[in-house]
Amino acid sequence: MCCLLAVGSFIGPRVALILAWLFTSEVDQAYSSFWVPFVGLILLPWTTLMYALAYAPVIGVTGFWGPVLVVLGLLADLSSYGAGARARR
Repeated sequence: MCCLLAVGSFIGPRVALILAWLFTSEVDQAYSSFWVPFVGLILLPWTTLMYALAYAPVIGVTGFWGPVLVVLGLLADLSSYGAGARARR
């Protein structure tokens, strides 16, 4: 399953998030409702995917690498929005 998610992330974060949502329980464990990952899929796919992968049941996103992954996902989302705005100019 890990290889399938890796290939999906090369295609795009939305594909990887959909694959993780359909074939693993990572997204269901990380988010308590349907709407948060759904909105994340549309607006911030890298951040949503990294949070779901960094989340550990009961303790949440802790340690050093959990928040680092989430911040890297946020930076990837922000850079993709910035690159799109720059390309339109």
